[in-house]
Amino acid sequence: MSMSRVRAGLAGLVGAVLVVTLAAAVPAAGASPPVVLVEDPASYVDPLIGTTRGGNTWPGATRPFGMIAWSPTSTSGDQTGTGGGNGYEYNVTKVRGFSLTHLNGAGCSPGAAGDVPIMPFVGEVNSSPTADTRDQRYVSTFSHAGEAASPGRYTVGLDNGVRTDLAVSTRAGIADFTFPTGSAANLLFRTSNSLNGSEDARIAIDPATRTVTGSVLTGGFCGRRGNGGGATNPNRRSYYRLYFSAVFDRDFAGTGTWQNATVTPGGTTATGGEGYLTGADRAGKGSGGWVGFDTSAGGDVRMRVGISYVSEAGAAANRDAEVPGTATVDSVAAATRDAWNTELGRVQVAGGTDARTRAFYTAIYHSLMQPQTISDLDGRYLGADLQIHTVRAGQGNAYGTFSGWDQYRAQIQLLALLRPDVAGDMAQSMLDFSAQNKNVWDRWLHLGASTHVMTGDPAAPTLATYYAMGVRNFDAGAALTSLVRQATVQNPDALSDLGCPGQCLGQRPTLNTYLALKYAANDICHCWGGAAETLENSLADFSLAMWARRAGRDDLYRQLLPRGDYWKNTFNPAVGYQAARRADGSWQSGFTPSTDVGFAQGSSATYTWMVPQDVSGLAALMGGREAAATRLDGFFHDEAGNWAVLGGNALRYDPTNEPGIHAPWLYNGLGQPWKTQETVRQIVDTAYGTGPAGLPGNDDLGTMSAWYVFAAIGLFPQVPGRAELLLGSPVFTRIELLRSNGVRLTVTADTTDKYVQSAELNGKNLNRSWLPESFVQRGGTVAFTLGTTPNRTWAIAAADLPRDL
Repeated sequence: MSMSRVRAGLAGLVGAVLVVTLAAAVPAAGASPPVVLVEDPASYVDPLIGTTRGGNTWPGATRPFGMIAWSPTSTSGDQTGTGGGNGYEYNVTKVRGFSLTHLNGAGCSPGAAGDVPIMPFVGEVNSSPTADTRDQRYVSTFSHAGEAASPGRYTVGLDNGVRTDLAVSTRAGIADFTFPTGSAANLLFRTSNSLNGSEDARIAIDPATRTVTGSVLTGGFCGRRGNGGGATNPNRRSYYRLYFSAVFDRDFAGTGTWQNATVTPGGTTATGGEGYLTGADRAGKGSGGWVGFDTSAGGDVRMRVGISYVSEAGAAANRDAEVPGTATVDSVAAATRDAWNTELGRVQVAGGTDARTRAFYTAIYHSLMQPQTISDLDGRYLGADLQIHTVRAGQGNAYGTFSGWDQYRAQIQLLALLRPDVAGDMAQSMLDFSAQNKNVWDRWLHLGASTHVMTGDPAAPTLATYYAMGVRNFDAGAALTSLVRQATVQNPDALSDLGCPGQCLGQRPTLNTYLALKYAANDICHCWGGAAETLENSLADFSLAMWARRAGRDDLYRQLLPRGDYWKNTFNPAVGYQAARRADGSWQSGFTPSTDVGFAQGSSATYTWMVPQDVSGLAALMGGREAAATRLDGFFHDEAGNWAVLGGNALRYDPTNEPGIHAPWLYNGLGQPWKTQETVRQIVDTAYGTGPAGLPGNDDLGTMSAWYVFAAIGLFPQVPGRAELLLGSPVFTRIELLRSNGVRLTVTADTTDKYVQSAELNGKNLNRSWLPESFVQRGGTVAFTLGTTPNRTWAIAAADLPRDL
């Protein structure tokens, strides 16, 4: 993409790309060139990819699955908002601080977290930063030419003259702030100014020990806007307190605090939140404090900070253990870069272009930011019930933040492939969160807290997929029992409209009626959209059936499997699409394929394809595989036959959102796998790329990035709840994937052309466009022979198509 050329100066931003060469003799004439796998994948990561075009990523410092994520909070002139959903937008070059927490690619603005912005300010603090509601004084602009981002480190030169250099471990960070010599130098701790506001905030400054401690009581996922019920938005509420403890390497020359509009020079304590509303309802509310430094002999200030969701003592302990007093920004950054190379290096590639390699490793990087560690080093963590708990024996960490509706389609499969141990800890965490939440599994968890966002029951296909892919380090029996109960016993909130649409309180809403009608009636479902809810639940129940069969629970398998077909009850044969249906059996009037009535963040044209568990059944309703493939052609092309895969048309493929991201792979099940190969490659090369605009839309905690990873290696999960992989065509000539459990998957290709001519699995001819679960569970090698023209005879026999059961 052209953006990669615009970003030619990015080498200084992400570190020089390592050019790997072999110090070996020139190969003999006619011999194949040696395969050289990437040895320093972190050098290919560009954290700025996705920071514009609505990608909602951020460039700051974080570690794999890290608790702390230290990145700029930008401003467009309103303290209740930011330039981007997660605090950073590439084209907004004014910041009001560097916040300690973020999540990747939230789909609303503001999204979540962004806690405790810390702002280096050159000048005297003579008014309340909270009263600066339009962000005019206590801010600074910057230039991207003075910005550098790499895995675990972020550096920027602000136009106010301060150079900020940040590095992090898992739960702590270190910063060097270099103020102009002789300047008035202050660090502002804007403790109440989380992205969505706060109920309360506290700060305490101790000059004798050079420490600043405090906390913020906050939450409010998507709460700044009226999403999901307007004034009744259930997420305008507190559901966690973040604690921090910072210590400095030099004495304070001055201190001060503020509460609302009142400034107290010399003050050392302050309290007060800013609320969760916007505009005049919260203007000028909030609290914080500052520390100043004497720069007459030099402006270097070093700060070490730890965070915790348990206590200030926990934050200090995390800090001192992970970033001791002898640490430097360089040493912490180097350790975290090594940690990223360990994770990224689980997938080594060769034979791809520089741009694709850069996009690929950045996609893995974005995919492994979540789940995030929420437990302290001592194993304690904040539960869904706002009480402190301790991880179970044998559990590595408690992990939180689960964007269910998004992640179960690609990100959780990549996590299970690369880190089945982390996937198991995440599954155990989710089980424990549900137990702390009256046995309710919420659709969307921020940390361990319920946010109710989206639709369906995504925890079910997530844990079923983990189990299918060999994850066993969680209480699988208890989890299956609990999820089946949620799918069969109506919970007390099932009849609530609170938060609808978008953040409906009830999980498995109106379950009794759903089970009676065998579809979610759009007029009484207490859900975002009845057709979407039906499709999501059908897939979830299919996944639970697959899990039950693996677990030897044939009774549950027989009970749940028929429910995987309920999607057929919202397929309207008169129009040939999924459609909203009323409780009396009638169809919602005014239907068109572009309608979103009955759906959630998507149209009927998109959702109609959301049946990965029964491609043959869907094809039959469309008149057979050939007819279905022709219809699918029209989903990816306009009336003139041109590609239409960039979004913006409700009748066609949307690469920016999840309901249809499996659709390019459906051609395999329809007997035309060459169309999967060309369609996926078209999306890879046009919707994705390098540079700030390199993602097609918000990353949804790594989901869009994970889709790219699978597309680039030429494999894609067939259906949630199972572990078969569909075949596309890789963009590298060799991929070595080593799971953390020791299982190795290898993909080779003779070229990077898009069309499969033939394939082998473990040295034997492969005439199927899919790989069995044994490939994921035990490993193996798939070898492609690729070409420039489609092979319309490979993998098309009915007996060789992907199996629905």
